[in-house]
Amino acid sequence: MVLNRQARGVYAISVAAELVGTGQQNLRLYERRGLLEPARTEGGTRRYSEDDLVTLRRIAELLALGLNLSGIRLVLGLEKENEALRAKLLDRPAGPSDAPRQPERRRAPLRVSEGATGPVATIGEK
Repeated sequence: MVLNRQARGVYAISVAAELVGTGQQNLRLYERRGLLEPARTEGGTRRYSEDDLVTLRRIAELLALGLNLSGIRLVLGLEKENEALRAKLLDRPAGPSDAPRQPERRRAPLRVSEGATGPVATIGEK
């Protein structure tokens, strides 16, 4: 039983593809490349959750910036790791020498520009 409603797979592949504005084959490809792992019914049918839709929209953003699927897999992994580390820092008990907790920051935009030797990805404002 999935406790988090955002993580519960409820959308069929056709509905998920329509909601994020891409094709069903793209969703299958993203799964094969390890970008997301939708839930499955007992019969093996994919079921996409709200969390999966957020990931699919992020994939579309990164594709629009010019990243390939390998680069997107790395970015998604780093973002997930960053989230886990931030949550770990916020959950640990504060000691006398600990600095005050920082408020949650918004994700810095990823920008891709053309450099002298090819595409260059930068994070944050110019």
